[in-house]
Amino acid sequence: MNILDDEVFAVIMAIIVVGSVFSVAQLLRPSVTEPFTAIGLLNENCKIGDYPSKVFRGENITLCIFLYNYMGYPLLMQVRYKIGSNTTLPTNSTPSPMPTIHVYDKLLDHGENTTFYVEVPIKVNESFVGKRIALIFELWIYDIDHGKWVYSGRWGHLYVEVLESPIP
Repeated sequence: MNILDDEVFAVIMAIIVVGSVFSVAQLLRPSVTEPFTAIGLLNENCKIGDYPSKVFRGENITLCIFLYNYMGYPLLMQVRYKIGSNTTLPTNSTPSPMPTIHVYDKLLDHGENTTFYVEVPIKVNESFVGKRIALIFELWIYDIDHGKWVYSGRWGHLYVEVLESPIP
């Protein structure tokens, strides 16, 4: 009967050890009940509002981009800058069909955010002078399981009127 007691005691101890390790791991692991990513478009002072409404064709304007990762793990995030119109804006499921003009990459850990300056080129031809365009900033995430970039369904845009470049 002493052998049976030792075996029962060993099994109970093993269950306690495994249960303790599992409990501690659950406490130390960040709890993410609603994972999400975020992108924000800010003005040249990295603030909301007071955005430019008119831009010169061929110039670069300064804006800021805000990114946030709350997915529970590190993310390689990419912002793709495009120029379009109200008919070529992205949706929650599809990116804009317009070509990418510039790409900005950032690696963010869970719970981390960053705000960074971007020099945005206004690359449009003469036919856009006097017209309203959309400066589009799409958020893409690198899917390590499939080895490719995936559109997140998140974007920001700013409408501006294009003016002819001033004579130097």
